[in-house]
Amino acid sequence: MDQANATSELLAARYGGLCDVPAAAASPVLALLLSHRSIRRYRPDPVPQALLETLIAAAQSAATSSNLQSFSVVAVTDPERKARLAEWSNRQGFIREAPLFLAWIADLSRLARLGDRQGKTLAGLDYLETFIVAAIDAALAAQNFAVAAQAVGLGICYIGALRSRPEEVARELALPPRAVALFGMTVGYPAEDDASEVKPRLPQPLVLHREQYAPRQEEEAIAGYDSALAAFSERQGLGPTAWTPRVLARVGSAEALGGRDRMAEALRQLGFPLK
Repeated sequence: MDQANATSELLAARYGGLCDVPAAAASPVLALLLSHRSIRRYRPDPVPQALLETLIAAAQSAATSSNLQSFSVVAVTDPERKARLAEWSNRQGFIREAPLFLAWIADLSRLARLGDRQGKTLAGLDYLETFIVAAIDAALAAQNFAVAAQAVGLGICYIGALRSRPEEVARELALPPRAVALFGMTVGYPAEDDASEVKPRLPQPLVLHREQYAPRQEEEAIAGYDSALAAFSERQGLGPTAWTPRVLARVGSAEALGGRDRMAEALRQLGFPLK
């Protein structure tokens, strides 16, 4: 199969056949991005240290606002520590099974220490804007890592539930004030019997707006997506759960946030004033 046909198939899979996006270009990088899937079953083989360091270099190659580079990464391989992090991340067992767990840190502490050494008060560190910069830096770096890892045969899964117990995680990872674990990432070689598929995304017309924000046929498009995601979920053994009820349950109440409803309070306790 040539690259153009392969890209067309990947586009169809990414949207569950719900919208027709032309394969206007084809490349190994495009194919890699379009074929991304979350991996939750891993072989026990460790990720070589040299490979981890190369992938972190790829992560550090991401864009960073004003070259502040306001993120850090904590790599965890100790089984007992992974078990505790799994417990604090909604008891997701595959965190224990993955050979490597990464905690991606919004890290303003390095800049604070720089200011201390220079005898400078860095008042800008106290503002929400600077925390947002650190969060974006961490997310961009993590996604670079994810793509690079997939390119060399590894699989990853993001773990947003690491934010459910931020103070415990900070203590476990010995994070200084002005540093917080935003999300985790399991990393490893996919198990031979891994059967995960590409998960369909919302039809592109719901996401891509031209010139101004203008929803088009939103109700109809979401109904189609509900059907596609329900079919995907059933194939994955999760039951026929559609997108709409899942979203309504996920953000329908503060309790549904699983402890993350108190993030503003936790961030202030961890040294972020958020003015």
